[in-house]
Amino acid sequence: MPTITFLECSKCGEKLSADRPQNVCPKDGGPLYARYDLDAIRKDKHTRDAVASRPATMWRYRSVLPDAEPVTLGEGMTPLLPSRKYPNLLIKDEGLNPTGSFKARGMSMAVTMARHYGLTKLAAPSAGNAGGALAAYAAAAGIEAYIFMPKDVPIANRLEVEAAGAKLTLVDGLISDCGRMVAERKDKEGWFDVSTMKEPFRVEGKKTMGYEVAEQLGWELPSAIIYPTGGGVGLIGMWKAFEEMEQIGWIAPGRRPKMICVQSDGCAPIVKAFDEKKDTAEMWPDAHTLAAGLRVPKAYADFIVLDILRESKGTAIAVSDDEIMEAFKELVAEEGIFAAPEGAAALVAYKKLVESSFLLKEDRVVLFNTGSGYKYIDTIARYWDIEPFAAPKLPASRSMGGIIGPF
Repeated sequence: MPTITFLECSKCGEKLSADRPQNVCPKDGGPLYARYDLDAIRKDKHTRDAVASRPATMWRYRSVLPDAEPVTLGEGMTPLLPSRKYPNLLIKDEGLNPTGSFKARGMSMAVTMARHYGLTKLAAPSAGNAGGALAAYAAAAGIEAYIFMPKDVPIANRLEVEAAGAKLTLVDGLISDCGRMVAERKDKEGWFDVSTMKEPFRVEGKKTMGYEVAEQLGWELPSAIIYPTGGGVGLIGMWKAFEEMEQIGWIAPGRRPKMICVQSDGCAPIVKAFDEKKDTAEMWPDAHTLAAGLRVPKAYADFIVLDILRESKGTAIAVSDDEIMEAFKELVAEEGIFAAPEGAAALVAYKKLVESSFLLKEDRVVLFNTGSGYKYIDTIARYWDIEPFAAPKLPASRSMGGIIGPF
């Protein structure tokens, strides 16, 4: 595993030491990237071949990850499944990760480095799945976790956070309100902030999705990648992976995919900024969608996402909740995948982009299902007015310390 050469600001290029924990650039607040000696990795001509013999987790790419003892629950190396209905469409099913979403990758890496640095208290806002992942990995590492979520998150997200022993605060608002509360309290409480793109290592975990897609396609890249985008870390991470792979000779240069951002029409700040040719997005008013992971009214690193969309000759597209739920049914019935609403949104986008000829049917396209639909059972039931089973009330001694109560 390589030593980090330095941390680099994505805005001004400032180089910071990786010998101590860092959040964002002190000059301009830019997100930080971990940089390595890629020439040294390139000279080791056996590193790519060695990947195949390593365990089927994201840590098989340790040649391009920080040198630290992993906190792992077996995340990564999720299947890339050929669609049964659409020729040349492949579905990357991240719902099979620990804690049921792609967030496991980022939190595995963030908690690994937190333990490496000797941090003892981590805090983050979450639209749902990131909180569950942080709670699980912090528990595995013996680190305290403080998580802020909107009070209307899917019940599975709340349960997994509390069951893991993390300190949960439910907020009457959006993830942006949760992030503000973390920022206001972190110094006084002694928390290290692991919010999206406000520390450099969640993106390192997420970039392994890019390495996996390349490996699973014989070290080639698809024509396009369709990615549900809230905070945008996965899309940013994969683009970083493609840059690294080109530099170390693992893939041919100049063949990166079109990157396609999918959002809900009830919360589409990046789509709006892309359409209006702006460099950053505005705060989205009255953000609403049943796809909780897409309900991010303004992403901290939206300017990076917009740059990637344009550099890759990709696009951004918004879809409705009704379209999402129709695609959810289609993914289950046609593909056998009980996808998260975010993954269903990506299928809607694929069909629209083929219909508009932005994508061709012969283009090899990778669609990301970022999580398991089982995390959204209450959301799905509510959409179709399905009455949940009324479980008997448990005595206080059998509830989680009386915190959660009956449900």
